[in-house]
Amino acid sequence: MNRLVCESCVLLLFVEWTMRFRDFGALHETVRRQAVTPYAAKSTPPAEALCHAVDLTCVFYFKPVLCLQRSAAATILLRRHGYPAELVIGVQVVPSRSHAWVEIDGIVVNDKPYMREIYQVLECC
Repeated sequence: MNRLVCESCVLLLFVEWTMRFRDFGALHETVRRQAVTPYAAKSTPPAEALCHAVDLTCVFYFKPVLCLQRSAAATILLRRHGYPAELVIGVQVVPSRSHAWVEIDGIVVNDKPYMREIYQVLECC
């Protein structure tokens, strides 16, 4: 678990840097291009453990972590461990707000399971 938390921390720092010094397009392209890495079935941690590692890292991160940062880092981490994760960005019209979460095969893995009922999906990558 310590290795997963360290890996999550590095990914959060990378996402933070990309959002601060580049733009959303660069972050989107980075997530989109991250291929699913084939992993040996025995050594692959469960998706829940990977998402938990990202959540744990967010708790101790040096500043508040936005849902886009958390979900981008979780998507990259999941793909690096062999899961076909998708970053999903949605919007709610009234009241106006947006949110990001991660899905694997259409199932929300890092947030509440009813996100698609609350938000209209704008983008999946």
